[in-house]
Amino acid sequence: MARTAAGAAVLLAAILAGVILGETPLPWETVRAAFANNLWQAGLPVDPIDQGIIWAYRVPRTLVAAACGAGLALAGVVLQALVRNALADPYLLGVSAGASTGAVAVTILGVGGGALGISGGAFLGATLAFGLVAALARAAGGGPAQMVLAGIAGSQLFNALTSFFIAKSANAEQARGIMFWLLGNLSGVRWPDVTLAVPVAVAGFLACLWHARALDAFAFGQDAAAALGIPVRRVRIVLIGAVTLMTATMVSLVGSIGFVGLVIPHAARFLVGPRHGRLVPVAAIAGAVFLIAADVASRMLIPGQVVPIGVVTALVGAPGFALILIRGRARG
Repeated sequence: MARTAAGAAVLLAAILAGVILGETPLPWETVRAAFANNLWQAGLPVDPIDQGIIWAYRVPRTLVAAACGAGLALAGVVLQALVRNALADPYLLGVSAGASTGAVAVTILGVGGGALGISGGAFLGATLAFGLVAALARAAGGGPAQMVLAGIAGSQLFNALTSFFIAKSANAEQARGIMFWLLGNLSGVRWPDVTLAVPVAVAGFLACLWHARALDAFAFGQDAAAALGIPVRRVRIVLIGAVTLMTATMVSLVGSIGFVGLVIPHAARFLVGPRHGRLVPVAAIAGAVFLIAADVASRMLIPGQVVPIGVVTALVGAPGFALILIRGRARG
């Protein structure tokens, strides 16, 4: 209970920091008054511009950043357990690239004839990418190393398809906007995006937490999991579906963001160990806090300009991953 309260407090503090800090830092009193006005119609005196910046821009942006960070971190935790490879994450296994391709195909080519939204296209692309990677890995022998190599090939394929669609069908303005979006962009996030991202992240978290014991068993292989009474096929379908849904939803909203699903699970294991009953909530909170911090940094690094959030996560994640590799070698 104490750990849960501490985690909730850290997450709440990060959300408040994400609202207060930015291109123009806002006083805590102004933020508190804006919350009171929107939640309880307090009628406190707040400049209308500040009120709009806080409630219509920073609050939804911060909540979506938290949901995306948690969802991508959870996806990494699940994939690393199912594949039994510490390098597995949505970006490396092609899920993120497939989601980007699906979203771009719907946006530029009109795939689905209007029946598919961006999120639907991203989900279909992510599902297709993971299915292709899994089939290729199985044909190559089915081991963890083959899964990672197949994921690299799948990522390159779907990234190439995305670039081809943009080069073939997008005009200059569309191409510029899509390329900026693919690097990770929270600037266009609004409240409707919160109503999509947060429920998906919460549902994915509950699914992962419910199957924490199964994830512990999968760490020893599918045969060991089956021997412990885990319904392997059903659990794999549920967890892969949760990973695909979370990744596709987050990519459709903010673009492709790397390193969150790779580095955060390792950092969480360093803090609480490999047991998924503790690892899942810590990874979710750590991912949310990390992406909120990255979003704040993206707004403050260059005055008057927003840096793509994927660039920030890579600048932090690449050295972090290097440290993980060095630490792993030292342990070995």
